[in-house]
Amino acid sequence: MTTPSATPYADLTPDLILDAVESIGLLTDGHLLALNSYENRVYQVGIEDAGPVIAKFYRPNRWSDEAILEEHSFTLALAELEIPAIPPSTIQGRTLHAHAGYRFSLTPRRGGRAPELEDANVLEWIGRFIGRIHSVGAVTPFQHRPTLDIQSFGVAPRDFLLANDWIPADLLPAYTSVVDQALEGVRACYARAGDSEQIRLHGDCHLGNLFWTDAGPHFVDFDDARMGPAIQDIWMLLSGERQDMSRQLADVLAGYEDFRELDHRELHLIEALRTLRIIHHAGWLASRWEDPAFPAAFTWFGTQHYWQSHILQLREQIAAMEEGPLWSA
Repeated sequence: MTTPSATPYADLTPDLILDAVESIGLLTDGHLLALNSYENRVYQVGIEDAGPVIAKFYRPNRWSDEAILEEHSFTLALAELEIPAIPPSTIQGRTLHAHAGYRFSLTPRRGGRAPELEDANVLEWIGRFIGRIHSVGAVTPFQHRPTLDIQSFGVAPRDFLLANDWIPADLLPAYTSVVDQALEGVRACYARAGDSEQIRLHGDCHLGNLFWTDAGPHFVDFDDARMGPAIQDIWMLLSGERQDMSRQLADVLAGYEDFRELDHRELHLIEALRTLRIIHHAGWLASRWEDPAFPAAFTWFGTQHYWQSHILQLREQIAAMEEGPLWSA
């Protein structure tokens, strides 16, 4: 984990964004709306005599062209099978474009609302949707995208935080002790799960990336697609007390296993993956802190209260990982 350029989007002005879209043959109407995105920059751009498009400008030096194109190929393959993921548009024979030093893609705008996750039928429908995605994801591996593993999502962000003095001195002993215990708990969960199959994943299935319409669910933003265990695309749908999550998991799997059998040993990984996400998120924010968008959006990060809460979260995760899997058939 390294710190990127402090101001990677300093030159990405409204005029440059409109010029980039017009450079591939579209005529903009001058309307531009910034959408919530921090890793990349994403805008809704108005098009003359047509619906608006979503323009994603990729963070410089994060992904190679080959890795971005693998994401595009994955979503295009899903769309060809009528699986409702939103692929980038192919324009002038390409999905990835470049202008003035920035790489970008365009996708059609697709709206929707948050799904009702308290509805068992909705959870089962989402489970079927994810099962269809994974049936495609298991066919061939990514060649240019990374794997979700303990090193990249746990050890590397921990080391980055410690090497760059992000932890307050008075909390450093507590943080060091608890994060090391948490990583040992993660390793124990992986050992109990055994050698789980690594497949192509969406990778970031939080509710902000899942929209619901009368036609059902669809995912947006496959930017974090990577190799990993199938349960990674399921556990973020679960919330509440342990009994609530067990019920939700059963509903999701009832739909998921209509299309693909889940190796139930992966249930041992749910709390381990949650732990890795907590550690990784802290490291990610720290590594991006010189990007002006981050201090403005995450004002609470790095405060004494934040690190106290972070340490408490990790302690809770250590206990959760010791409880065993949520549900099994």
